[in-house]
Amino acid sequence: MNQKINLGNVRNVHFIGIGGVSMSGLAEILKNDGFHVSGSDNNASATTRHLQAVGIDVKIPNAAENIRPDFDLVVYTAAVKPDNPEFIAARSLGIPMMDRAMLLAEITKGFPQLVCIAGSHGKTTTTGLFSTVAVEAGLDPTISIGGFTSTGSNYRVGQSDCFILEACEYSNSFLHWFPYIGLILNVDADHIDFYGGMDGIIDSFARFAANIHPDGALVINTQTQGIERIKAAARCKVITFGEGGLYYAANTNFNESGNPSFDIYKEGTCLIRINLRLHGEFNIFNALACFAAAEQLHLPHTVIKCGLEAATGIKRRFEFKGMFNGAKIIDDYAHHPTEVRACLAAARKSHKGRIICVFQPHLYSRTRDLFDDFAASFGDADSVHFVPIYAAREKYDPTITVEMLSEHVRANGGSVECHSDLYTAETCFRTILTPGDLLITMGAGDVHFIGERLL
Repeated sequence: MNQKINLGNVRNVHFIGIGGVSMSGLAEILKNDGFHVSGSDNNASATTRHLQAVGIDVKIPNAAENIRPDFDLVVYTAAVKPDNPEFIAARSLGIPMMDRAMLLAEITKGFPQLVCIAGSHGKTTTTGLFSTVAVEAGLDPTISIGGFTSTGSNYRVGQSDCFILEACEYSNSFLHWFPYIGLILNVDADHIDFYGGMDGIIDSFARFAANIHPDGALVINTQTQGIERIKAAARCKVITFGEGGLYYAANTNFNESGNPSFDIYKEGTCLIRINLRLHGEFNIFNALACFAAAEQLHLPHTVIKCGLEAATGIKRRFEFKGMFNGAKIIDDYAHHPTEVRACLAAARKSHKGRIICVFQPHLYSRTRDLFDDFAASFGDADSVHFVPIYAAREKYDPTITVEMLSEHVRANGGSVECHSDLYTAETCFRTILTPGDLLITMGAGDVHFIGERLL
């Protein structure tokens, strides 16, 4: 057993919600390290089937009888509530329990070079990007990403002291970790149901910065909301990137596919030119953050360049799925107004034909809290199609609907249509898509199935 992962006498670990993208990766990391791993989820998925294929016992659905007295530890996601039957059963049996973030905290204690990548937007893509740099550089890192790479993996087990971790802010999860290098890509209004507003969000990111090791570094975008408050909380050196920052990009060009090329400057000196295989202007900033962090690990510029240019991105991040009736099908995970605007702007920059967006809002609370911002986010789409809100961890709420949202998008000048479900939307697109169109299936739920069924 790799002594870097030391959970004391724990051998049998059960995951409630094992089908989640982060939970599944952790389950595989522990299994590969010699632990006996099992888990459950309410719904079968490609992820749960993969876990079963690699030898992990996965039960569907969550049920009290899935909890055995010989379990040494039960791990649960932030979405699991105290009324979950397995949560209740584990507690009644006195089995030690911890949430995903706490387990990660225990695992990462054995890795002095912990790199945590945080931000309201872009952290999955940037974690994948930095991971490629680290692997190409021969650092042999352990990796945990909240999304799947082009090879279909969301984790990697390495043998070095380096651990690269996507640091999610939801429920203050990232406050469990004490990184050597912490990246903050941006701070935006999200998870307001938990934080209550921007003040609470900025405070959380400031506490994340305060957790960075004094000998390490905070790498932060100059345009981050609350940056001065966050910088003041840090006990380490602070490295800025972006407009007016220590690292910045210049001489930017985009090829016909929308992939950027740019020079990276540091304090007025051009260091190197980068040609990304990733789409959109926002990935320039993600690459700057990675470059700045990689320099803190003393990697040569040419090695960083090779890694940045080798990265092919994360699934469901402006992912090309195929062609239908001469129309290009793209899938994207965008589920926040800032992400919607960035995705559609990237599409508009590279596509000359009609852009059709089918959007599935994620969470009733997010749709309500950011309603006006959502309504103003679709300006670069020629037409917008809504499917019902994906509830995820929330209960059905009839007080907020896509029909309400569509009225406001229409009032902003948009062409809008609502569909009762994914199947009626799919039927519609089979009729209206023509050569030269671009269809973007967008959202954090299951909207991607529309495009996949078309193909």
